[in-house]
Amino acid sequence: MKIITKEVKEEAIKTHIAVCICTYKRPEMLRNLLKSLYNQSTDDFITYSIIVVDNDKLRSAEKVVAEIKSDLRTEISYLVEENKNIALARNKAIYSAKGDLIAFIDDDEIPEERWLLTLYEAMIKYKADAVLGPVFPLYEVRPPAWVTKGKFHQRPIYKSGFSIDWNQGRTGNLLIKRNLFDITGIYFDPRFGKGGEDQDFTRKMLERGFKFIWCSEAIAYEIIPPERWNIKNMLIKSFIRGKMSSQYPGSKIVMTTKSLVAISIYLIALPFLLLVQYHLFVQYLIKTGDHIGRITAILFKSLD
Repeated sequence: MKIITKEVKEEAIKTHIAVCICTYKRPEMLRNLLKSLYNQSTDDFITYSIIVVDNDKLRSAEKVVAEIKSDLRTEISYLVEENKNIALARNKAIYSAKGDLIAFIDDDEIPEERWLLTLYEAMIKYKADAVLGPVFPLYEVRPPAWVTKGKFHQRPIYKSGFSIDWNQGRTGNLLIKRNLFDITGIYFDPRFGKGGEDQDFTRKMLERGFKFIWCSEAIAYEIIPPERWNIKNMLIKSFIRGKMSSQYPGSKIVMTTKSLVAISIYLIALPFLLLVQYHLFVQYLIKTGDHIGRITAILFKSLD
């Protein structure tokens, strides 16, 4: 992209970005991420520091941060959020962040060398309040054919400058203005402690009129271990995702009706899909898990 010019250098060089990482019991993946941040290219336009929030009360990430800290050329802070809740962990990072901008990246991701600078350039070019970039899968071992055919770990991508909707929101590769949190008082909702906090947050920010755009050039890669395509694990994740979606705004009756109809259709289709294409069978099995999770959450809440 490289849209920073001499005219904006004076302003840009004053810009500081706090890179926030929330981690939970993945010390080796965290190590790889921190090493990749060591090599971030800034072209002397921006400065950055790193905040690691360990969501493990046993502090499993502390040793890795201590080991890497001496090798990093930038400041790195280590914090602990003992309550296992991704929203609380993200909020702790925000409260501790200093500077103008906050970048979020997940502990199982690896950014390209110009990742941070590219996000910043896109923010300037499109006059955006937040910028999201793509996350491509990087498999630890070659997956079965049905995994790649079903694109289970491939996320949607868009044209640079595209204004995203709330359900396209993520925090795995995100740059956002720090003052948005102060202006709105909006942070990540702890009710979404197991997932969905990013879409809920994006929805609230978009409702306030802020501009979230996409940048295809700000690339990160997500490490995918074999357990990520274990059917049982995929179903558990879909069930949790469905439960979290039940907390989004909207009529619970409409949500329940749509989910019941979807489940009925999917259950009829699944035996045929199993005979035709296994990747399609798994796709709709997971969709069924999403809807079952949503209905379960709605029904149990109504019985409270």
